[in-house]
Amino acid sequence: MGVELLAVVVVVAGAIGVVVVRSLRVIRHGSAAVVERLGAYHRTLTPGMNLVVPFIDRVRDVVDMREMLQPFPPQPVTTADNLLVSVDTLVFYQVTDARAATYEVANYVAAMEQLIATTLRNVIGEMDLDTALRSREDIAARLRTALADTTQRWGIRIRRVELKAVDPPAAIQEAMEKQMRAERDKQAAIAAAQGERQAAILAAEGEKKAAVLRAEGEAEAVVVRAQAEARAEAMRAKGQADAIGLVFRAVQEANPDQRLLAYQYLRTLPEIAKGEANKVWIVPSEMGKALENLGLFTERE
Repeated sequence: MGVELLAVVVVVAGAIGVVVVRSLRVIRHGSAAVVERLGAYHRTLTPGMNLVVPFIDRVRDVVDMREMLQPFPPQPVTTADNLLVSVDTLVFYQVTDARAATYEVANYVAAMEQLIATTLRNVIGEMDLDTALRSREDIAARLRTALADTTQRWGIRIRRVELKAVDPPAAIQEAMEKQMRAERDKQAAIAAAQGERQAAILAAEGEKKAAVLRAEGEAEAVVVRAQAEARAEAMRAKGQADAIGLVFRAVQEANPDQRLLAYQYLRTLPEIAKGEANKVWIVPSEMGKALENLGLFTERE
């Protein structure tokens, strides 16, 4: 009896332990658990310690309630001008209702991928290639609006949608790269030509200014030389006038007679005769009388 009783006690204690363990569910922070009772939705467990009825309540899914980053594979999309582009999409979302995310859609990630592919075909299908390449922000905004309208009933909030890349076909991309290189080369050539033109203009302006400055300097030098020569001539003339005046005053003060003047005249005749144009000399009558008195000249001569 003792052994049988002990066995019964052990079995009962084990059963109670199993019931207690299955009755306690710990949910980690940032998560939520969907509990079904007899196959129907019962409640959502929040983070922390939760009690459930064992063998009656069952935790179906533990849903991550944090903001998630979901990259999607490139989607091939045809533009309005019949060119195939590849679009890489990145979606930031957060589950706000664990029950709706569990029961309203079978797989919300796969559903978002299909919705993105459909929306991209509708949006980019209305654009040509150049418009699609320039309108990444507009495409992302329209894609976010379409996702938000649909995923709201799934208990999912779309935070942000980014287009990682919009890649045209390889041939088109190569042609675009060649065009961009040609455009860069053209801009570089234009910039170089403008730089050379500006340098030539600056050099010409510098030469012009230098020529003007040289001309002004030469003109000022000519004026200065002319003024200096004029002052020198004036000073020489004044000196000669002063010398003549001095000689004249000295002669007046000496009161020379006619014979002295005639003698001085005769002394200067050889100097006068050195000129080639001096062939004939006229002797004033007063000089003649003076020379006659000195016995050096007669009227017959």
